[in-house]
Amino acid sequence: MKWLHRYAVLVVCSTVLLIAAGGMVTSTGSGLAVPDWPNTYGSFMFSFPLDKMVGGIFYEHGHRMIAAAVGLLIMMEALWLRRAEPRRGVRLLGWLALTGVVLQGLLGGLTVMLRLPDVVSIAHAGLAEVVFGLTVAIALVSSRGWQEGEAASKALDVHAPALSTLAGATVLLVYLQVLLGALVRHMGAGLAIPDFPLAYGQLIPPLDSPPVVLHFAHRVGALVVAASAGWTAGRVWRAHRDDALLLRPALLLAGLVLLQVGLGGWTVLSYKAAWVATAHLGTGALLLVMSLVLALRARHRLRAAPEPAHAPLWPLVELAEPR
Repeated sequence: MKWLHRYAVLVVCSTVLLIAAGGMVTSTGSGLAVPDWPNTYGSFMFSFPLDKMVGGIFYEHGHRMIAAAVGLLIMMEALWLRRAEPRRGVRLLGWLALTGVVLQGLLGGLTVMLRLPDVVSIAHAGLAEVVFGLTVAIALVSSRGWQEGEAASKALDVHAPALSTLAGATVLLVYLQVLLGALVRHMGAGLAIPDFPLAYGQLIPPLDSPPVVLHFAHRVGALVVAASAGWTAGRVWRAHRDDALLLRPALLLAGLVLLQVGLGGWTVLSYKAAWVATAHLGTGALLLVMSLVLALRARHRLRAAPEPAHAPLWPLVELAEPR
């Protein structure tokens, strides 16, 4: 199974490259540089002359080529899991990843044929993150440490809410923020508020137009994600700092949040420079999967404390009780 895990890591790395390539397509406005699909200017995709890959064609056609390669890698991974993986749930992850990447390719084709409709483009971006998360989950659960149990249930999580619950909530919040970011990108609201960290020189800008409301909502969402990630990382630091398999992703999660906020500001101040905007998108994807890794490891390694008979109805009440 060692080689299966290594192959799964390769699939993860290739998916990162695919997300970055897709980000460059959007950042450079190259989504319709190749106006037909699945062909490229009437040619079979893989026979299109390399010397014609210039300008926006380089980004769009390159994105298609990388997507085809990643799709093939994920298909081989799903077949490998079917043959060699005894755990039904892990085999299911492989089939879900394969289904997701096929749907992703079809959505990519629809964005071209329908001339970049916002709904399809945003669905394309959102599904990309789901596929990425599935590939990361496969790589994680196929590792030797995971299969040997990683000392599962070695510690009792006596805090409320449980770390796995808190980390899971962070995963959901990050994903919603990623979708909101896709709305900002594809609806042209990236510079609706042209300054940073203030908004038109104020804490709250005049909310008199949909692009401004959307952009400001994305900034507020960033604060919510930062608070959730900080709470999660703080919980690990206070209660599980001796557990490297929890501490490492927690610290990386906190660091990625800071980096992402900085890149978001830089995207505005650089007037959406393509490489900066793409780095912002890519870091968001890494933030999502890092929160996912932490949530999965917490659930795998920690036993939640049994709920006492007098447990309060609301977790905040329990947090307020003296210890």
